[in-house]
Amino acid sequence: MRPALTRLAAIAALLPAVAWAEPLAVDLGKSEIAFVSTQMGVPVDGKFKKFAAQVEFDAKKPETAKVRLDVTIASIDAGSDEANGEVVGKNWLSAAKFPQATFVSSAVKGLGGNRYEVTGQMTIKGKTLPITTPFTLRAQGASQVFEGTFVMKRNEFGIGEGPWADPETVANEIKVRFRLVANPAK
Repeated sequence: MRPALTRLAAIAALLPAVAWAEPLAVDLGKSEIAFVSTQMGVPVDGKFKKFAAQVEFDAKKPETAKVRLDVTIASIDAGSDEANGEVVGKNWLSAAKFPQATFVSSAVKGLGGNRYEVTGQMTIKGKTLPITTPFTLRAQGASQVFEGTFVMKRNEFGIGEGPWADPETVANEIKVRFRLVANPAK
């Protein structure tokens, strides 16, 4: 009985530290996950039109923050219907087999001012790798706006296989931008 009470007391002591951060309601209509790839030396802009975001954040205690993004791969807009059809296929993002890409944070730290850094696991095409990216936080009316950019290497996730694996045709580095507009949950 005593070990059970000790564990219960330890859990109860942790609850205030975990429960203080209220989930934020992310306004998906004002938020964006976009990217720039380079094909034969030419930058190509794209974005994902459908994603879900869960954010718990308090600027006073960023180390307790939690972030989860689930991106619907088939919602990609790579600039044309032809490109969209190609990139959801097996050689690129394989949307039929892997319909979502996911990011789950494991740590957030303050860098000073309105700058922060988030580390977590990104899963694309069944491959999970660590990602660390800086971001800024600013107020926009009653909303909080989280913005950041990072570079990912597509070959690490198996994006662009077969004839598309050559980085001379499509660069290995893809610049990813995110903008999440969040409000206090109601």
